[in-house]
Amino acid sequence: MIDIVTVNWNAGPQLKNCVDSITKYGGGLVDKIIVVDNGSTDGSEVLVETTPNVTLIRTGENLGFGKACNLGAKHADSNYLLFLNPDAALFEGTLGKAVNFMQESTNQTVGICGVQLIEESGKVSRSCVRFPTVTGFLAHAVGLDRVVPSLGHFMAEWDHLADREVDHVIGAFYLVRRGFFEELQGFDERFFVYLEDLDFSYRAHQAGWRSFYLADAQAFHAGGGTSNQVKARRLFYSLRSRLLYAFKHFSAPAALTVLATTLLLEPLARSVLALARCSLSAFKETWSGYRMLWAWLPKWLLKNETR
Repeated sequence: MIDIVTVNWNAGPQLKNCVDSITKYGGGLVDKIIVVDNGSTDGSEVLVETTPNVTLIRTGENLGFGKACNLGAKHADSNYLLFLNPDAALFEGTLGKAVNFMQESTNQTVGICGVQLIEESGKVSRSCVRFPTVTGFLAHAVGLDRVVPSLGHFMAEWDHLADREVDHVIGAFYLVRRGFFEELQGFDERFFVYLEDLDFSYRAHQAGWRSFYLADAQAFHAGGGTSNQVKARRLFYSLRSRLLYAFKHFSAPAALTVLATTLLLEPLARSVLALARCSLSAFKETWSGYRMLWAWLPKWLLKNETR
């Protein structure tokens, strides 16, 4: 009934914990566990290759998250696809509750389902997102969404303790109907990492599908995952994906506004915050990430290279 796709890149023991949780709590619902290894060098993929029902795909290089997910999805044939991060894990009843919800006759227009994600601290993660707007991106760029969360696209002001329809549930636990995932041609592979799931949710919304958040079902999510290993590059990918999203979905004036704010205001705002915290490492990471972004810009603007 469900095929689970997990993309691994140097996740260490987290990957095995993730797969073990599927084996333990998947019950009779999981047909395949498809692990796409994006050129890991830590040997983490070896820990799961002999696990029953695991299909291990070694790419030999880092394809990016969206492209690796699409590759894994091509090996799926169940009614439902679950994209599960390697730093996430299932609990007892997680899948059953989510699938039962999707199977209900009143929910046949729900194409995407997320569950309540529990952090290592035991807190409920703020894992739902509004579709971005120019205002939201600007508020995030200058840090206003930290003061007034409702200005940004992260739903940080909501406690996530009740079921509700939302614009987007993050891709750490991303349950979709396989048929419509294929109809929309999966994730846009121009997004190397970050916002490929948000872009998919927006395209699903445009096609008439709904996204729903279930507070009654829980899963574990450490957060940050392996991207914590490369913070400057993580910032670069995040900023790059923002620009790609803006120029894909916004009007030209709005996208240019996001571009100008991202390039001119945000590095200054991040630098001021880093210095206020007396964090030299955060200051260095900011400018390292921006150097990568500025180096990529001519390739994008002149040659349309998005990766």
